[in-house]
Amino acid sequence: MKDFFRHNGGLILLIAVLLTAIIAIFSTLFGGLANPLTNLWTVVTAPAKELSNRFVDWTEGVYNYSFRYEELEEENAALKKQVAELEKDAARGALAIQENDRLRALLGLRERRADFDLESATIISRSTSNWESLFTISKGSIHDVAAGDCVIDENGALVGVVTEVGVNWSSVRTLIDADTEMGGLVARTDSAAIAEGDFSLMEEGKLKLTYLPENTQLIAGDLVLTSGLNGTYPSGLVIGSIQELRTEASGMSQYAILAPKADLPALKQVFIIKDFQIVE
Repeated sequence: MKDFFRHNGGLILLIAVLLTAIIAIFSTLFGGLANPLTNLWTVVTAPAKELSNRFVDWTEGVYNYSFRYEELEEENAALKKQVAELEKDAARGALAIQENDRLRALLGLRERRADFDLESATIISRSTSNWESLFTISKGSIHDVAAGDCVIDENGALVGVVTEVGVNWSSVRTLIDADTEMGGLVARTDSAAIAEGDFSLMEEGKLKLTYLPENTQLIAGDLVLTSGLNGTYPSGLVIGSIQELRTEASGMSQYAILAPKADLPALKQVFIIKDFQIVE
């Protein structure tokens, strides 16, 4: 070893000087920068670190979204429940308003027509076709209902007449049925005529006014009332309003189209006039 240093000392010294010089030059040129090995490691690992950070951020985002999605679903379900409750409350309120209006109208009817002996009934079934317009109500002979009794709505508008009576039910023929025929009176002109059902008009929910006096001046909107002449119907009940005038196929006479005042399709409750005073 001593011989090695003795014979190669100059070379070793030269190498040491060169390394010192190289380090000095490198330090001068790259002062403040990372050394090559560190820089190389950073270059290699930086993309991996960035990918790892992005993955962590994505995972956190997915977790937060899932957690928030569950919260939103719960909030949505709660809101739907609240909306359903509000809709039920609104429906109950609307029904209560309708019931109050109906009772108020009925009270007014009782005050106006104290001569009526009224029995309330609900409609339990309907039978409407091109040939007939009937419905069944919840009152019968045990309630003193009889065939021929007149049926009205809460406003006093004519609905029809009882045609058949059971123990606790009755059948009512509506005023648009083809078999309906009654005396009518135009309120504005005091003109007498006949209100009757018609096959061709039943589907439209209407009836017609025939046997109009000559030179009768009718206009759309004129109210037609029951005349009460035959004793079946009380006088003064509103049958309906005139919509238009038409000429018979023969061309010899005219008739009017009547729209019933009572809303027949929407009826749920009716009132039977079991007795009334006949006005001569």
